[in-house]
Amino acid sequence: MKIVDVVCSPGKTGFYFDDQRAIKRGAKHDGFTYVGEPVTDGFKKVRMSGESISVMLVLDDGEVAYGDCAAVQYSGAGGRDPLFLAKDFIPVIEKYIAPKLIGREVTGFRPLAEEIDGMKVNGKRLHTAIRYGVTQAILDAAAKAKKVTMAEVIRDEYNTGVEFKKIPIFTQSGDDRYDNVDKMIIKGADVLPHALINNVDEKLGRNGEKLKEYVGWLRNRILELRTSEDYLPVLHIDVYGTIGAAFNLDNEKMANYIGELEKVASPFKLRIEGPMDVENREGQLKALKALRETLQRKGIKVQIVADEWCNTWDDIKLFTDEKAADMIQIKTPDLGGVNNIVESILYCKQHGVGAYCGGTCNETDRSAQVCTNIAIACGADQCLAKPGMGVDEGFMIVYNEMMRVLALAGRRK
Repeated sequence: MKIVDVVCSPGKTGFYFDDQRAIKRGAKHDGFTYVGEPVTDGFKKVRMSGESISVMLVLDDGEVAYGDCAAVQYSGAGGRDPLFLAKDFIPVIEKYIAPKLIGREVTGFRPLAEEIDGMKVNGKRLHTAIRYGVTQAILDAAAKAKKVTMAEVIRDEYNTGVEFKKIPIFTQSGDDRYDNVDKMIIKGADVLPHALINNVDEKLGRNGEKLKEYVGWLRNRILELRTSEDYLPVLHIDVYGTIGAAFNLDNEKMANYIGELEKVASPFKLRIEGPMDVENREGQLKALKALRETLQRKGIKVQIVADEWCNTWDDIKLFTDEKAADMIQIKTPDLGGVNNIVESILYCKQHGVGAYCGGTCNETDRSAQVCTNIAIACGADQCLAKPGMGVDEGFMIVYNEMMRVLALAGRRK
């Protein structure tokens, strides 16, 4: 099956671009937007509408395979590529990538995906969002050529040896961290609530008191609303470095505080994502590793999840090798080609580190579907419900795609 044309269309994502540095420096909420001056290159406001690009590969049998280019909510922060705007990057795809793909025979996924992911223009690699969307389309084309699901393509080409099964789904609440938790409990989310604790004064508390109170409420709410004692979701809270900021990166104080959260969360397991952000990769690696060792010494079983400064395949390998975290968030758009998501999940699994097939609220339905297929094929430890922060939509997209894949693959088996 050949690719006969490449067509691009601009799109909207399921959330927004936010200037993380401006928020950390005190930009305040005003309704659904923020008041304050942006500080990250490319941002005209602290919160901007998220954008995507659909890359459609027209095949010679008339079918169309497609993927969506998208970038994370906090673009331009934590070592990531700059803000991704459709008008700036559609011309790049049409000029440099379309000629590479038109006329190519689709015989599989991996070789062509690696070729596009490794492309350089004027000595530089393409924006991660471009590589992300184009390789999604290549995976879809390979699945259409073989008349199987994308998950089966990945399983077979990478010899994952994974028995397909439902992957735990992690839901994120956004700032509506109370009503959205009710939705998560009613729908039976496996991991919750993310909570978006990205400001010390407003959400964590100068001594961590606000988050501690929230975790207590969260525990009690699950016990109150659950319909079965077997429902034991993992509590996974992303604190965006605020614990480090509140406790001045003091490992003993941070560990003691996390231990207090563990007691409040019981009987539910607790994960803390991004406890600190020291603004560079090597420093982040050392800080996470030191905190994790302190927690282990104190017998605190809260799992630490790496996110900021752990963006690329090389980063993930380094953080895994150094045992800097119990779980790695594989921030899918940050990796560029989706072939790197496969490699990252498999590497984490092989080395005893939790593999969280994550991403961002600022993606699309299509990128969520593709990532779900990859999570299933590689046996990820959890998969993010995305896009958006409304819970229902993202959970529906990921859950339904998961069930479709399991049913279709099961039928062939």
